[in-house]
Amino acid sequence: MKAVETMERFRTAVAGWAAGDCRAADSALALAQNVHTVILVEGASDAAAVEALAERRGMKLDAGGVATVPMGGATNVARYAGLLGPSGLGLQLAGLCDAGEERFFMRGLERAGLGPCTTRTGLERRGFHVCVAGLEDELIRALGAPAVEEIIEEHCELRSFRLFQNQPAQRARSVERQLRRFMGTHSGRKISYGRFLVDGLDLARVPAPLDQLVSSL
Repeated sequence: MKAVETMERFRTAVAGWAAGDCRAADSALALAQNVHTVILVEGASDAAAVEALAERRGMKLDAGGVATVPMGGATNVARYAGLLGPSGLGLQLAGLCDAGEERFFMRGLERAGLGPCTTRTGLERRGFHVCVAGLEDELIRALGAPAVEEIIEEHCELRSFRLFQNQPAQRARSVERQLRRFMGTHSGRKISYGRFLVDGLDLARVPAPLDQLVSSL
């Protein structure tokens, strides 16, 4: 079985296990022999960005035994860390979180057996890095709004973005906030731009949380 397929099956099994499926737990346990590190992220767009940066740096996460696992939100971190970390499968954990969700990660990692964690420094020592306010914000700031609009144009969505900007609810917002909201209008778009924005980055300007995470793998 190819590494990419193995990791996809592992992610699917872990999601099922976290939802209470005992058969998925057996699958996750069997597939975990191919995994040594799990990157816990809030959503699929964050996973796409992590994987895109690793690829740009010549890293093959799947082949190297590193699985990116979207949790479907920060409130699930205790469950996922408990299943996969020291009190579960014993895998190395790392990840990203938004600044507004730090408290969930601090409490969740402690509940999962990673020890007391009450500060951002404590999170970083455990391999978890904090985005201010979120990874999309970090990427938009690193690129600059004009460059992000060029990326949107490259993917034939600039007209849609202009129409979106003209909506009454958007007119008073900064272009950076408009860009972030536009990308989040449906999940498929958000996931795609997680990769597109990283692909457009100057590698000397990678946002610190993402850079630190990928550099540690």
